Amino acid sequence: MTTTAPAPAARPIAPSDTSPAARIDLGTIAVVPTRHWWRWTLSALLLFVVAQFAWSLVTNDRYMWGTFAQYFFAEPVLIGIGYTLGLTAISAVVGFALGTVLALGRLSASPLLNSVAWAYIWFFRSVPLVVQIIVWYNLGYLYPTLGLGTPFTTDFWIVEFPTVQLISAFAAAILGLGLHQAAYSAEIIRGGLVSVDPGQHEAAAALGIPASRRLFRIILPQAMRSIVPNATNEVIGLVKGASVVFVIAIPELFYAVQVVYNRNSRVIPLLLVAVVWYTLITTILSVAQYYIERHYARGAARALPPTPLQRARHWVSTQWARLGDAPPGGTDASRPAPAKGVRA
Repeated sequence: MTTTAPAPAARPIAPSDTSPAARIDLGTIAVVPTRHWWRWTLSALLLFVVAQFAWSLVTNDRYMWGTFAQYFFAEPVLIGIGYTLGLTAISAVVGFALGTVLALGRLSASPLLNSVAWAYIWFFRSVPLVVQIIVWYNLGYLYPTLGLGTPFTTDFWIVEFPTVQLISAFAAAILGLGLHQAAYSAEIIRGGLVSVDPGQHEAAAALGIPASRRLFRIILPQAMRSIVPNATNEVIGLVKGASVVFVIAIPELFYAVQVVYNRNSRVIPLLLVAVVWYTLITTILSVAQYYIERHYARGAARALPPTPLQRARHWVSTQWARLGDAPPGGTDASRPAPAKGVRA
């Protein structure tokens, strides 16, 4: 008869030390914030530089703020702003519409479409913008007349136009800016389309969705998250790039202030007028970019990034709450004296 040895008894776990000396009330520990001395020093230096510059703006009479205020809303300046905004808007529409076609051509399986799109982008990115504008403006020297008629001849028996009348200064500026912008927009749009996961293409094709709907309803909305920042940079560049059309005497903003300061020799205040107007326009475009990016982030981010107003409200509420953490008179009398020397 065999007997089984009894299992050894489990060893009791030693209780933790619960003596009063071993217990620490975390509420009695003072939280001492870390001192960022280098950050404070750099911030103080930056504040000093900004204050010094602001002081010079007020005390330096050479800025001629009276002249600046006189011409800020002057009629020639406002007309120039209208030309600048018009050139930017039309050129952006032409550039991004044509750029979309070129981007699709670059992604096409057709060797002919791919080669033509690549050659267009290569050429218009190689030639400076100001050269393109001057060539379009002087196109009448190469082709005195343009029209429709017998192919490979100059017999325009259907319709015929003098080139100088057909391509005015404004039309030359639109052609130069729009066609130049299309080359850069094509690469931006192509990069955005390529950034979308290929599985999205395959899944949409497997479901039998038509190619046009796949592009505009599935692929392009996802690509916009990559396209919008670069596209906004290009539009802002167009606002400033429109200033080069002064070479063909279009009275946009920069040309308008040039005409004025060439008459009264007050260069700095008139240039400041242009600087402030360009800054206002680009600021509005930057704000629009933020909200457009926020709109297209809805499908990718779990929580949308807070708006500047929401950030400001959160900062104010946080600072207000901090004021309530330290009542007047120092340490709360109901709490024991905190330990010293403990840092967060």
